Amino acid sequence: MTAQNPPEIAWFSALCDDDYEFLGVPDQYLKSSWEHCRNIVMRAEEGGFDNILLPSGYELGVDTTAFAAAVATQVKRIKLLWATRMGEDWPPQLARRIATIDRILGPNAAGTGGRLNVNIISSPMPGETMDSAPRYRRGTEVMKIIRTLLNGEHLDFQGEFYQLKLDPARISTISGKCPNLYFGGLSHEARECAAEAADVYLMWPDKMENVREVVTDMKARAAAKGRTLKFGYRAHVIVRETEDEARLYADRLLSKLDDEMGRAIREKSLDAQNYGVQRQQELRSAADGDGFVEENLWTGIGRARSGCGAAIVGNPDQVIAKLRAYQEAGMEAFILSGYPHMQECDMFARYVLPQIQHAPIAG
Repeated sequence: MTAQNPPEIAWFSALCDDDYEFLGVPDQYLKSSWEHCRNIVMRAEEGGFDNILLPSGYELGVDTTAFAAAVATQVKRIKLLWATRMGEDWPPQLARRIATIDRILGPNAAGTGGRLNVNIISSPMPGETMDSAPRYRRGTEVMKIIRTLLNGEHLDFQGEFYQLKLDPARISTISGKCPNLYFGGLSHEARECAAEAADVYLMWPDKMENVREVVTDMKARAAAKGRTLKFGYRAHVIVRETEDEARLYADRLLSKLDDEMGRAIREKSLDAQNYGVQRQQELRSAADGDGFVEENLWTGIGRARSGCGAAIVGNPDQVIAKLRAYQEAGMEAFILSGYPHMQECDMFARYVLPQIQHAPIAG
């Protein structure tokens, strides 16, 4: 795409009951299940994607940890970006689980390490109420603990939430190091957590000037802590041979949406009230009558989805140009998705991937 390092291109497996032919219209055929979500992962591997996000939600879909361990036995090349919620785990056990799944997946093509990455979600325990500031402080502690243990070091940690002294478990990752920890969040507390403990800072869709502002801010926060960050961008995508076809498909996605059903879907997610979700709502409010907030960025997806609520829409050249602009703004990884997920995986693999030089982010 440019003289910069090739970006990592990932797809998304809909583990959280988030697959539709028509947004907001449940489809039994597309319901989250072992079979359906496995098939999305296998299709992404076939299509040539570098990585695939396995999302996590307590009320929704299937358990991500069990799914990751099972699908790790099925794939041969693709990396897994396994999402895990901090409120549902105990850090030493989490470190051992990461090492185990990394071993099940097996080595990368170069034989230099494993193929597991971890998307840390700073969540409360299901049923627990916890303010965002302590949640993110706890998330920082969790990432520091698992990094120490997975790097094979003795742990002597005396924090606000955890007081632990122990040696690493016998099992280690293939590389003997902690894999990349992906983490997202827009609030001050979330940004501080990422700057202090994450490897890849994930963003949801936003206008280009805001993307640049966040990258600048996060680089400064990390530098103040003696660290550096990589940056990832999570978005939906609709690509067709022509822009008109892509826009028509976007309209079709919304053609059966009931606004009340869309609101219920948005509010069902545990993250429905967080800062990043509110920013996605602001984007929708700023969009034009067709739902576009800037060139080729369509916010209609967010009418029936909490979290990542916008799509890159256009012909192959327009989609590539948009990805190139994000890369020039600092993005080194893209996590993409579309509805239905297998169909749109094929579309992107056909029209875009062959025209992009891409590669997994180094550990």
